[in-house]
Amino acid sequence: MAGTYQPPWLRTVDLGEQFRTLGVWWRQPHRLRRAVQAYRNLLAVTPACIAYAFALFITWWTLRGASDIVGRRLIFSASTNLRNMQKDPIQVLVASAFWTDGGFPWGDILVLVTLMALAERWLGSLRWILVVAIGHVGATLITVIGIAHKLDKQLIATRVAFASDVGPSYGISAMMATLTFRLRGPARWLWALTMVVYYAYGVWHGRTFTDYGHFFALLIGFTVGAIAVALSHHLVAVRARKAAAKSVPVAANPAGATGDSAGATADSAGAAADSAGAAADSAGATRDSAGDGVDAAAVALGEPDGRLDEARRDRAEHGHH
Repeated sequence: MAGTYQPPWLRTVDLGEQFRTLGVWWRQPHRLRRAVQAYRNLLAVTPACIAYAFALFITWWTLRGASDIVGRRLIFSASTNLRNMQKDPIQVLVASAFWTDGGFPWGDILVLVTLMALAERWLGSLRWILVVAIGHVGATLITVIGIAHKLDKQLIATRVAFASDVGPSYGISAMMATLTFRLRGPARWLWALTMVVYYAYGVWHGRTFTDYGHFFALLIGFTVGAIAVALSHHLVAVRARKAAAKSVPVAANPAGATGDSAGATADSAGAAADSAGAAADSAGATRDSAGDGVDAAAVALGEPDGRLDEARRDRAEHGHH
């Protein structure tokens, strides 16, 4: 079983083949009911995406029920701006991923329950969480370091150090880049090129630190995916070498087992010869006993020997005085 295991990073799909299979599947009867069931099965194996989307809904609902002043305080307290990162970086790094600034986060939730759910089913919940966390934390740190550098050089306004920066977009961007390694063939390069063009256009058009953060998150996702794929190939190669090394003694074992069997046969023949010699010795001992004039017939230990103990016929010198 261990020899046939394949890491999820190496489980790629052909996008054209998937679309053809989907077309055949869709032409079958009861397609709407089966589509709903397939989507339910997808959500059943993606708990991290569902929990993340639900957390975004709860925080949005909290902001909706709070006043504008309280809402802004909550957003700024969870923002990963330079001031908060200098004061309490761990708290804001975690909290900022679960708040959204603005209205209902339709886009984030829709992506979470579609593309991100497919990514979680591919990688598993733990790997999915790790990629999203690395993208969120890594892009935030790079952005904050860039802001601090620009402020020291007085190239940007001071108010940027207090701006709000919350939401799951950095982690989602990293996972969108990692999805490149799910595809194979021309579809992989097309997807990667589309992502790079889309995020590069955001940097060129918007030129805000959030746009730069999204682009850095994309690069982090590409890097994490490439490293994971390389390590997976190395793991498979190591396991193949170990399996090959274990199979060599097994192949040579039958010859050794034959030699052991031959040795056992020789030992058995020697034991038979010893048994024959013991039988011959017993026969010789019998002949020697007969030569000494002693009856070889078995005599019970409790029975008297008539030749020695016959009444009134013992020799005089054998008497007891």
